[in-house]
Amino acid sequence: MSRQGGVDPMRPRASLRTAVVWEVLKDALERRAKTADTAALDVLDTGGGTGNFAVPVARLGHRVTVVDPSPDALFALERRAAEAGVTDRISAVQGDTHGLPDIVPRASWDMVLCHGVLEYVDDPAEAVRNVVGALRPSGALSLLAAGRGGAVLARALAGHFAEAQHALGDPDGRWGDGDSLPRRYTADQLTRLVTDAGLRAAAVHGIRVFADLVPGVLVDTEPGALEALLRLELAAAEEPGFHSVATQLHVLGERG
Repeated sequence: MSRQGGVDPMRPRASLRTAVVWEVLKDALERRAKTADTAALDVLDTGGGTGNFAVPVARLGHRVTVVDPSPDALFALERRAAEAGVTDRISAVQGDTHGLPDIVPRASWDMVLCHGVLEYVDDPAEAVRNVVGALRPSGALSLLAAGRGGAVLARALAGHFAEAQHALGDPDGRWGDGDSLPRRYTADQLTRLVTDAGLRAAAVHGIRVFADLVPGVLVDTEPGALEALLRLELAAAEEPGFHSVATQLHVLGERG
């Protein structure tokens, strides 16, 4: 995975939250474009909302279709795409992973993004099967979901020890009734969903291993701290030992 490029000075905290996934995604897109001998791939972003990834992917020259159940999010996506000058490369479709086979063509996409979706769906295995079914034979899946261990660590460090223990033993990784997420995952659970759907887990990364735990005032005021933390996140992401404490987990699924 590339280590090139710095933090966007206009979006420093956001960069920490997306940097690792973006590096993996860019690399995967570049490899597929070279293999297919084309500058523009067809990318499907399920649950893509307002275009946090769709717009940057379109800026690279790829064609992106965003599927999201929220009309408000899709409206914001269209506005964001216009501001970025990529309206001609982004399409918006209202829907979800449950009905995906009925709203987009199967086996037609070089890359499918499924970010922040599996936490909320009723049937995660069905959702993964549906997004994998949308892939071309040479396509790849970018899967991002909340990590169970990260929630346990965060609750413990905040002094909520009973909630941390609850999340540790809960089948869905929830820390209590006030938890806003219906479900969290371990790296093994996400990998199993990918392999059961017919893909190979080519890479697993821990996302936001440290970023959510470091005081914001330190990152914002200490010279060089933001760049150093980003480099640390990129280095730790590939270490399996840190997957169990990451706020999010990313799996790159490929065929073969």
